[in-house]
Amino acid sequence: MPCLRGFDNDMYLRTQSQHIKERIDRFGGKLYLEFGGKLFDDYHASRVLPGFKPDSKISMLMEMKDQTEAIIAINAEDIVGNKIRKDMGIGYDQEALRLADAFIDRGIPVVGIVVTRYSGQPSAEEFCRKAESMGLKVYFHYPIPGYPTNIPLIASDEGYGRNDFVPTSKPLVVVTAPGPGSGKMAVCLSQLYHEHKRGVPAGYAKFETFPIWNIPINHPVNLAYEAATIDLMDKNMIDPYHLEAYGVTTVNYNRDIEVFPVLNAMLAGVSGTTVYRSPTDMGVNMAGNCIVDDQAVREAANKEILRRHFSVLRDRREGKVSDDVVFSSELLMKRAGIDLSYRPAVTKVRSMMAESDRPVVAAELPDGRVVTGKSSPLLTASAAMILNSLKVTAGIDDHVLLISPEVIRSMQRLKVDYLGNRNPRLHIDEMLVALSIAANTDPIADKAFSSLPKLTGCDVHSSYVVSASDEALYKKLGMYLSTEPEHQTKCFYHGN
Repeated sequence: MPCLRGFDNDMYLRTQSQHIKERIDRFGGKLYLEFGGKLFDDYHASRVLPGFKPDSKISMLMEMKDQTEAIIAINAEDIVGNKIRKDMGIGYDQEALRLADAFIDRGIPVVGIVVTRYSGQPSAEEFCRKAESMGLKVYFHYPIPGYPTNIPLIASDEGYGRNDFVPTSKPLVVVTAPGPGSGKMAVCLSQLYHEHKRGVPAGYAKFETFPIWNIPINHPVNLAYEAATIDLMDKNMIDPYHLEAYGVTTVNYNRDIEVFPVLNAMLAGVSGTTVYRSPTDMGVNMAGNCIVDDQAVREAANKEILRRHFSVLRDRREGKVSDDVVFSSELLMKRAGIDLSYRPAVTKVRSMMAESDRPVVAAELPDGRVVTGKSSPLLTASAAMILNSLKVTAGIDDHVLLISPEVIRSMQRLKVDYLGNRNPRLHIDEMLVALSIAANTDPIADKAFSSLPKLTGCDVHSSYVVSASDEALYKKLGMYLSTEPEHQTKCFYHGN
């Protein structure tokens, strides 16, 4: 089964930017665009929409960078609670600064960081001092009693009017944040209130890739979105407002649908009118129009649903979620009409687990072949699988030694005797360093090393929770990993 491209990324960049320009014109030349999801590294989208590039969103903005500036919102309570971005392991405060760097590096000015729900929290003030010392401008939004239902107070000088106004000068103002609950929407509406008071015509729109509004509610891509947000209990729903207004069935998610009447009332309150008749109307999302191979997309999304299920099983094993979340994940699998056998890598690993308790990892290559690796005194199972996969993709006989055992043992001596590591086995990164050195003098090793890009998009499953270093390398290689919810050792703490 070859790896098929299911999504036309070039079409997406072209049509999405055009759609945003049309929305800017619709509001008289200025648009506050609430950016949901991951702006710079949307790996979920790249997994479920083969062909979608993780940096597609920022690439699209780069086509409009002369017309664009950015505001970053962060909730003061998230700073106080040291909320962590799970996929990267960094706090929301650090992620806000990383976002600022990413915009500025691409020539898109960051006109301000807005600290929402600010009430003088000491840790929030410390963050502000740090940001300002770096040259970033910081603004404050304050709690509003009765938010979000007390519209008369919200749309008044005692509501949004108390918030700091962020001066902007470009037609497109992107409002983004480290994660959900940061107050992006409130920042947009507060800005609209102040713009309206100044007589400046401006509008609001949302940019969220998922769920995709113009594909079926039970399409695997939309189900994969539910799987990705299962801890938040987000649910895809038919947009009743759009159906009533236009007689057209579209998909949105429960929180947007539930808040629409209030949001629309706030829009009318802050700007005097609203042009939206449904939450779907508010969106600017052309992703569904850029799916060019529905079957390829369905297969990719189904595999993502199963990867998310293993993530839920691991979270339950570590006490992070309840049995109810696992049950919801199982229901999603049934709605998609799939089970664990849908992924050949899982089937292979589980069959080998039944025969031996030796750690094993399997990868389904882009051409459909399944390659395995077992742990040994020299390599972790993940490192062995990567090495074996490189041999297969490069057409190298399995018996050929690409790295001298003496070199590996020398590296193990460094790890254990001089660096104090307890595990002597080489992880993926260490194995690749050894392979890269061998490639300088051995043409066969160089052939294997040069095949690394061919592993991008491989579906991987492990019989145990891999180390943090190996997990990070899978991400860098673009390989899609899931694991059984068991650790290799019985320790209470599991490091590298």
